[in-house]
Amino acid sequence: MTDVAAERSAIGPRADVVPEAPGTGPTAKVARRRNQLIAWAFLAPFMAAFVLFVIWPLMHGVYLSMTDQSLTGAGGRFIGLQNYTEALSDPVVWSSIRNTVWFTVISTVPLILFALVMALLVNTGLPGQWLWRLAFFMPFLLASTVISQIWMWIFNPELGAANEILQRFGIEPIAWLQTEHIDIISITIATVWWTVGFNFLLYLAALQNIPDLQYEAAAVDGAGRWRQLFSITLPQLGPVTVVVVILQMLASLKLFDQAYQMMDGGSSDTSRPIVQYIFEAGFTGYRFGYASAISYIFFALIVIVGIFQMTVLSRRRENR
Repeated sequence: MTDVAAERSAIGPRADVVPEAPGTGPTAKVARRRNQLIAWAFLAPFMAAFVLFVIWPLMHGVYLSMTDQSLTGAGGRFIGLQNYTEALSDPVVWSSIRNTVWFTVISTVPLILFALVMALLVNTGLPGQWLWRLAFFMPFLLASTVISQIWMWIFNPELGAANEILQRFGIEPIAWLQTEHIDIISITIATVWWTVGFNFLLYLAALQNIPDLQYEAAAVDGAGRWRQLFSITLPQLGPVTVVVVILQMLASLKLFDQAYQMMDGGSSDTSRPIVQYIFEAGFTGYRFGYASAISYIFFALIVIVGIFQMTVLSRRRENR
């Protein structure tokens, strides 16, 4: 027997014995299960907060939108889709959505162009770059109440700087915040001045990541500054421009603070955004259920815009 065992050990392992694969033994399974428990332990606080502050409010909001719940505590009776039917036939809802979309269009374009021009100027090496960066970005750090108060003074029809400038060019004074179709433009001007600094910072960071070797090689080939701008700079700013457009559109669709404050809580039919109408329906009209229904219609609009943007981006990637 001893000779047989010695011969087997010399030949090698038995053919009928299959060795365990690495990481499949009992010890590995216990370690993997322990790691999974540790991972769930770290995720548990976030998951609890996510369910408590995101999932539950969403579900409760859907339920409220199907009731006649009032801010006073009255009501609460389930009425199905009546709030949605009323909201879809409410002309103020559609005018508010139209104002919000119009504001998004006329604010997104200058916020991208001005931010790009400001970043290009700073990136060229102007003297005192720290001062330019501070001046361009500082308004973004101010609260919306401060911004609204500043521009209410500027647009004051009697003492404001805006009309003072117009009078120097022989133009009649304008009641900026009291004239229909001009009020939304006034809010747009204030918003552009307030938020352009954030987009400027994104563009400046992207410009500083472009290798200098590309410009040096282009200069050797005889390319001037304009050719370098259109052949090197702008194409490489494409990804950050997509990010800026998406962030800016989503931010503009949520217009409320500056419009409500600059119009002193009483926007006209040409400047009232949809978020303000939701606020008025819920906290002025005391109709929580109806306000919830409008908010979910607006949420559907944002989802549609997001899907459209993602579709356009995916097609652009496929065409490259």
